[in-house]
Amino acid sequence: MLDVGSNSAHLLVVDAYRGAPPLPASSMKKPLRLAEQITAGGALGDAGVESLVDFIREATTEAEDRGCEDVLAFATSAIREATNSDDVLALVKRRTGVELVVLAGDDEARLTFLAARRWFGWSSGRLAVFDIGGGSLEIAAGDDERPDVAQSLELGAGRLTRTWLLDDVPDPADVKALRKHVRTEMARNAGSLLRAGVGDHTVATSKTFRSLARVCGAASADEGPYVRRELRRSDLRTWLPKIAGMTSAQRAELPGVSGPRAHQLVAGAVVAEAVMDLFDIEALEICPWALREGVILEKLDSL
Repeated sequence: MLDVGSNSAHLLVVDAYRGAPPLPASSMKKPLRLAEQITAGGALGDAGVESLVDFIREATTEAEDRGCEDVLAFATSAIREATNSDDVLALVKRRTGVELVVLAGDDEARLTFLAARRWFGWSSGRLAVFDIGGGSLEIAAGDDERPDVAQSLELGAGRLTRTWLLDDVPDPADVKALRKHVRTEMARNAGSLLRAGVGDHTVATSKTFRSLARVCGAASADEGPYVRRELRRSDLRTWLPKIAGMTSAQRAELPGVSGPRAHQLVAGAVVAEAVMDLFDIEALEICPWALREGVILEKLDSL
């Protein structure tokens, strides 16, 4: 599994077959920050293209060395929104032999929802799933394995940081303006979920939510995937102003926060708080499975 995101590219080698959970065997990750290498004209710059090609070459070699039978390669918002997306995909194919598939935003939401549904099972009832990525926020909800609501909003932590929070320690006025923007966009575009209600079980996935939950006191990754982890609204409200008053270096020292993502933690926290306020959620349970697992599960289902 080769995942090219807005912040990083990740090769995840898994032992997977139909009817069993995909078990990670090894991984290789690199913070490419492709979204930060989009030019003023909207194209992915030459340096970004070269770093992407170099990583995919390294990843395919690693996959071959690990004896992988198949490589699923996909990209999300940074490549999807680049004005030269088709040229980048063609270049990657020509120079590495890898066909990189670009996922639509609603497909990201749908596949992440599938992963969460398989993890928590039918006893969760109506499931609502939220995922803050680098470029977008994915929202999905439903009673079955295929959600009846699946949306992607341009409210990713990296995107918002680049646009609204230009200082390492953001000006409180900028944080306030970002807060208003996020809530306005979310209320305008997430009406289908607001009307239907989140349902019985509210879930968050991926790195931003995991980091925020860890900062707010959730168990560390060392305790394994089966420990229940939550992000509580009351804890997030306490921590958000503290995080906003720190430098990126100070945030990187917080539990669960990686150096390459520390600069966008404030924006991620603003989005997370807006999700919980607008949908009146007191706690989000953290799901260890997300988009990558959803892609794998759908592939296995098709075999």
